[in-house]
Amino acid sequence: MAVEYEPVSVKEVLAEMKDTAELLIDLSYSAVLLGSTEVAHEVLELEERMDVLQMQARMSLLMAARNPEDAESLAPVLGVVGAAEKISDAAGDIAKVVVEEVGLPESMRTALPEAVEALVPVGVAAESPLAGTTLGESNLETETGVRIIAIRRDGDWLLNPDHGTHVQPGDVALLRGAVENIAEVHEQLCGQPYEPPDPDEPSIADLERALDSIVLMKDMSELAVDLAYGAILYDSEALAEEVLELEAEVDALQSRFEAWILRAAASVDDPVSLRGLVHLATATEVISDAAVEISEGVLRGLGTHPVITEAVWESDEVIVRYTVSPGSPLDGATLGDAEVATETGMRVIAVRRGEPAEAATTGESDWVVSPGPETRLRADDRFVAKGTRSGAGRLAELAGDEPPETG
Repeated sequence: MAVEYEPVSVKEVLAEMKDTAELLIDLSYSAVLLGSTEVAHEVLELEERMDVLQMQARMSLLMAARNPEDAESLAPVLGVVGAAEKISDAAGDIAKVVVEEVGLPESMRTALPEAVEALVPVGVAAESPLAGTTLGESNLETETGVRIIAIRRDGDWLLNPDHGTHVQPGDVALLRGAVENIAEVHEQLCGQPYEPPDPDEPSIADLERALDSIVLMKDMSELAVDLAYGAILYDSEALAEEVLELEAEVDALQSRFEAWILRAAASVDDPVSLRGLVHLATATEVISDAAVEISEGVLRGLGTHPVITEAVWESDEVIVRYTVSPGSPLDGATLGDAEVATETGMRVIAVRRGEPAEAATTGESDWVVSPGPETRLRADDRFVAKGTRSGAGRLAELAGDEPPETG
């Protein structure tokens, strides 16, 4: 597709690139989970759309730079554009594993639902209470923390449905969320309890370790991208450093994966059948590299350009930072006891304990990354969460903090 310069809102292009990149990650792994060439082709089409967006963004940014000061302030924006494009390319590489039938062990598909946020397809029954309602009317994501990232209807896929999208009987909805929350939505949609797929345990221990590594790499890479956007939204060097740490852990996991897959290759009948796993691991590592590029401007002291802050805040899923007020419902409660995910639909992705000086005194790490239901919050803890705007308001009430008007 030929692309020519035309005046565009850089903020809107950046917001669309962020949303598209996150959707691409979800859909590419969904293509693997479902073994669906249709979903994989949708990923490749979105990748082409991302190519156009990044060219539009680059041309607009080049037109905006008039002097060295402009170049310095816009350099981090170009970094964010390039990183989103890198995520898009990595998602395309994952999709090609399905399109080109590179080959994956069946155990990979049963391992994916064990990720921090599972991907689960479910049919919509005629008697479902959600049939005929829009996603806005059901307020599904805010109420349950489960997001419908795509709907298959009459053989076609509707990607990234919004508040006005109707859920219809006969649809197949692709859910993303924590397994315990997905179970509730699954039963609402099809009338049947959710039963996770029986794991197809590999007969080779090294292959099982390799699969576990990829799932962990996927979780860490997605968390790194979330934290990277949080870092630029709040100009937080501490968050950006956490992204660096996660990227280093993903690199280490990839090294171990390579050793395990090579050992497994000696024990399988057809070593070529493991090529798909190698492609998945390589693409997933690229996503973690892109997360570092997103936050690089913060790491190098260049700060965050206001256009990035506004774009992140106006994207589909917002990233918020709150402080736990003394005596609030979250003071002294665990995330599980407070039912944060269920009550607000928000996912807490990082918690910073008290003041940095306090952490230095106690020897504890400032940050708890990817906290679980057992993570206990206390007064003056600061945390970063991701989800819907309405959910962000509910979470602010639990924390006893004021919801931000902007990023």
